[in-house]
Amino acid sequence: MKLVATDLADVLIIETPVFGDDRGAFWESHHARKFDELGLHVQFVQDAVSRSRRNTVRGLHYQEPNAQGKLVGVVAGAIFDVAVDIRSDSPTFGKWATVELSDSAGRFLWIPPGFAHGFLALSDIATVTYKLTDFWSPTSEHGIRWNDPEIGIPWPVETPVMAPRDAALPLLRDAKILPRCEAAAR
Repeated sequence: MKLVATDLADVLIIETPVFGDDRGAFWESHHARKFDELGLHVQFVQDAVSRSRRNTVRGLHYQEPNAQGKLVGVVAGAIFDVAVDIRSDSPTFGKWATVELSDSAGRFLWIPPGFAHGFLALSDIATVTYKLTDFWSPTSEHGIRWNDPEIGIPWPVETPVMAPRDAALPLLRDAKILPRCEAAAR
């Protein structure tokens, strides 16, 4: 396993070796000792899976309190994955990082607590896995509008498929509850 930097210091791509042959392929999505060796001292408490059809945008979501770190991977299809620094006192507040994840690359995105997360399904069907560092809490759920012009994420879609709730999320400047930098500690 190796870490690859993104445009945000705390958001990291994790690349794992992919072992393939004529039967298919194998790779590890998480290995606690290897994560510790890489300096990612995290404990996951919940796994989640979502399935989306092409051009679906989910997000940008976060929890506060009970901020979650997320290890995001794809088991079927491909996504345009996004993390936005929403820590109110961060020098990179409002900045974003994107990466394409697919079912054939052995790549994962580590998004620490304190960041909003969203993605666009690039394939006909995209099945996304999340390993989470805190439990989902409906009373802690928040979000930011996917196409906030002040953030300026270059989404490769103009008219996405979205839940009405996601389409109505506030702009970052109007968000009521935001985390602080200490939420992102590894």
